[in-house]
Amino acid sequence: MRTVFAMVALAASLPLALLAEDVPLAPVSVTEWKAVYGRIEARSRIPARARLGGTLVSLEVIEGDVVTAGQVLAQVVDAKINYQLAAIDAQVQALAAQLANAKVELTRGEDLLARGVTTAQRLDALRTQVDVLTGQIAAVGADRKVVEQQGLEGAVLAPIAGRVLSVPVAAGAVVLPGEAVATIGGGGIFLRIAVPERHAVFLREGAMIEIETATGPSQGTLARIYPLIENGRVIADVEVPDLPESFIDARVLVRLPVDTRSALMVPESAVITRTGLDFVKVAGPDGTVLRTVVLGQRQTLDGAVMIEVLSGLVAGDRVVSPHE
Repeated sequence: MRTVFAMVALAASLPLALLAEDVPLAPVSVTEWKAVYGRIEARSRIPARARLGGTLVSLEVIEGDVVTAGQVLAQVVDAKINYQLAAIDAQVQALAAQLANAKVELTRGEDLLARGVTTAQRLDALRTQVDVLTGQIAAVGADRKVVEQQGLEGAVLAPIAGRVLSVPVAAGAVVLPGEAVATIGGGGIFLRIAVPERHAVFLREGAMIEIETATGPSQGTLARIYPLIENGRVIADVEVPDLPESFIDARVLVRLPVDTRSALMVPESAVITRTGLDFVKVAGPDGTVLRTVVLGQRQTLDGAVMIEVLSGLVAGDRVVSPHE
């Protein structure tokens, strides 16, 4: 026990320089970051369109709802369809009556031909009339199915599974064929960024991207760089795991690696701040001295927090930093 106390006392009596280590300062390669804003976007943004023109009698969704593919979002009704069906039914009844009469005439003609009273030419004309009326009834029946299908197309369906981003219409409105009733965002989300074109040559697909989200810092991967430059900016997509999707088109701060340069970096623990000035201990032939320094950005290198020294030190100085 006495030995332990003796060792503690000896450590307390040692000079601070013996409890620290000096490291020769050498330039290191650091990444130059460019801060830009990116937008959270849905991978697919598809409008749910009305296939039938008419009155929007019901609207089942609002902005923010989650829908499945094929789900009914709204119902459009065209009152003219019922009148068209009624007209077709009346036409079918009239043709059916004519067909019944033609069949009676055909039966009578066959009896007359058997007795030699009429001619075969007259009988062929009766048969042709029956066939024509039968075909007309089939054609009208097909027309009725077309109108029935138009009535079924009054249901506005979700084209994909996802979240409803916008609903530009309201129940009771008159819509035209092809008009958007709602916009669905689905297929996952990603981060889209616009980078000034002077930095385009430094962008590489697969590069790691630092992101500041509402839940804290995160990292993503530069997935795609688009070749078309718009308004002096390069468009790129960033894949980010667990990207919040509560708000589409939300802006997120992104830091891009655009270049590399050499810099003098010292451990954060080696910096001493006194009266608003920053100092670093440097080992010399006559002992350690304090050098006034101007500091730059903080960066994490190999898991250690380092600070760039803009002035006050040169390569080869032996920086004294305390043991962790």
